[in-house]
Amino acid sequence: MILLEAAQAMMSFDVLLAITLGTISGIVIGGMPGLTATMAVALLIPISFSFPPLIGLALMGGVYSGAMYGGSIPAILLSTPGTPAAAATAIEGYPLSQQGKGGMALKVSVVASFIGGTFSVVVLLAIAPILANFALKFGAPEYFLLALMGLTGVISVATGGVAKGIMSGLIGLIIALIGTDPMTGSLRYTMDIYHLYDGIDFMPALIGMFSITQMLALTGETNTAKNQSTDFDKIKREPMPKGMTQPIAIGTVVGTVVGIIPGEGATIAAFLSYNVARSKSKLKSLFGKGNPEGIAAAEAGNNACVGGSLVPLLTLGIPGNTVSAALMGGLMIQGLIPGPELFTKHGVITYGFILSLFIANIVFLIVGLYFAPYFARITKIPTSILIASISVLAIIGSYAINNSLFDVWVMLIFALGGYFLSKMKFSLSAIILGMILGPIAENGFTQAMTISSGSYAIFFNSVTAQILWVIIIVLFLQPVVSHFKNKRKTQKAV
Repeated sequence: MILLEAAQAMMSFDVLLAITLGTISGIVIGGMPGLTATMAVALLIPISFSFPPLIGLALMGGVYSGAMYGGSIPAILLSTPGTPAAAATAIEGYPLSQQGKGGMALKVSVVASFIGGTFSVVVLLAIAPILANFALKFGAPEYFLLALMGLTGVISVATGGVAKGIMSGLIGLIIALIGTDPMTGSLRYTMDIYHLYDGIDFMPALIGMFSITQMLALTGETNTAKNQSTDFDKIKREPMPKGMTQPIAIGTVVGTVVGIIPGEGATIAAFLSYNVARSKSKLKSLFGKGNPEGIAAAEAGNNACVGGSLVPLLTLGIPGNTVSAALMGGLMIQGLIPGPELFTKHGVITYGFILSLFIANIVFLIVGLYFAPYFARITKIPTSILIASISVLAIIGSYAINNSLFDVWVMLIFALGGYFLSKMKFSLSAIILGMILGPIAENGFTQAMTISSGSYAIFFNSVTAQILWVIIIVLFLQPVVSHFKNKRKTQKAV
């Protein structure tokens, strides 16, 4: 009965208009480096207060869903992730765009995003309380092991070999140490610069390493997709490549599960999905060179986080990630306290909000498929204009995050460092992954050791921890074994 009432409330013109405008706005915001979904939702909170609760929540939900997909557009066409979660998409998307297959990559992205996002909303609608109880089993040891599991993916993400992959990951971990020690409060590697007391802001670093670095590399390129003959009018009719079912399924499941775990986020879900899909693929040699399977897994993973992250938020009041934390502010400003009462006393609003996410997924699917040819035309822009416009946009985006010129300098430093590291065949994706997972691993490790009074047995006691150890060992051994097999084959051939 509550579901029926919620569906009727959601189908009003005002709510549908809010969902549509929110989703389209989210796509635009997600496609602009520096303007993240978290920022967009946070900015909407004061505005949503003037609307009825369902309209305000539908607007924020549309922005959330649209931004998760929108980040893939510049990631694929320009190697400039609009959101941190789209960094994994750029690994395979941009090489495809350079091959004149940007339209196909965009189609894979939007379809995978739609499936991943829709599935996670179904899970949220059907079994939210059960999955929330599962998330409660993750304590400090499990958080450390989950981060460690992500770090083992550094080897898979890296394109310069096992040794360069490990070194790239270590560089990311070292950068993540900059700032204040979360346990002792002591300063680490801050060089008495107060801007660094809270550590390196992730978004300017990401923009620098994935935007300006690519623009610097583009200055030396003479053969890009825009110089190729491409019939953009045929992009809408271009069929989906075969073999996308498995990577989409992997990304959907991984993204939903990671989204449910409080403290994790779409970026981790995207990279984990990418790594698992790569390890299961029959075309491993194509990864890093333009494999649509990587796009499918990454986009399904980061969009599946949308519904997953709302499970602990709506049922337990625990935000799954930074965007859901912003949504929590939107709920509370409307007088809706997350918890069991949301599904009883405020059931119509809560279920209406969940159902609005279905509509948001349909909206960005239609927009993505219809406007793919127009998105792909970006690759026809002259190199000089492209470099100048992206560089200006990256600088503005870096400044807009905290209204700080220091973030612009951080972005430029990481751009120069990323350029030279990429020339030396280090993996920028592995560095970014190390920066993301470093703080999570450190906090989980120190808290677990404090709880256990220094006993390492705490990392092996629970069944969840033991399962995570098995996954970590498998993820670590598979690329190492493959490396030595390839090395042996090369020696035999010589």
